[in-house]
Amino acid sequence: MWSKPKNRRKREDGGFRLAGPWAARAGIGAAVCGVLGLAGWLVAGALDQNIASVSVTGRFQRVSPVEVEQAVKARVRDMGLVSVDLAAVRRAVEQLPWVDTAIIERQWPRALSIRVVEQVPAARWGANGLLNIRGELFISEARHIPPELPRLSGPRGSESAVARRYLAAQGALAEAGMRLTAVRLDQRGSWEFDLDNGITVRLGRRQVDERFARFVAAGVGQVSSHANDINYIDMRYTNGFAIGWRAGGQRVATGTADEDNSDG
Repeated sequence: MWSKPKNRRKREDGGFRLAGPWAARAGIGAAVCGVLGLAGWLVAGALDQNIASVSVTGRFQRVSPVEVEQAVKARVRDMGLVSVDLAAVRRAVEQLPWVDTAIIERQWPRALSIRVVEQVPAARWGANGLLNIRGELFISEARHIPPELPRLSGPRGSESAVARRYLAAQGALAEAGMRLTAVRLDQRGSWEFDLDNGITVRLGRRQVDERFARFVAAGVGQVSSHANDINYIDMRYTNGFAIGWRAGGQRVATGTADEDNSDG
């Protein structure tokens, strides 16, 4: 049978209130929470002093430490060291040209430490763009482009796909002592590679991986033997390829023309 707890008394308004030791404990708990909350607020207030200085470190070639410092100070002006949004500061720094990543740390009592990692250009994109090692276009109008970078190109949004194709192909060709200087993807999806000896490898639109594997297996030997005489190698043939000579003319080494040979 249900009965009302003995430590609760009925109020005149029909409700119940705690009585006895329960009321005392509740009052003490509330007082303790209030004191702790006030103490925490006072401590946070004492620590949350306005940021007075910003230090910037890193290995700088393209990034200006002064520019980083100015971007940070504009973001944290009149802000405290505790209340500052470190993620927002990091995003502001990483929006600067040539900045790849930034690590932001508090330095008590009134300073921020910024460690900057610059972008590493891995390839040229189009006329004046630069891709990083992840295949991301991090600057579209570079003032200075290292001349040794390979030149990649393709439709808008294809940067990562072209970069992946370049890295995979270059890794396979390096074992044969060859280097790619250009990779092109046209609007129709057709691929072409340029080697450092001036020879163009045409792969077309279909079965690109298989055609490239066939070039590595059979075409590399032709390039090594006749590098000065070959203008291009056309892999758009079923189970074979064709060679275009610098002096003019074409020779089909093996296979028959594939269906994308005429327009791919």
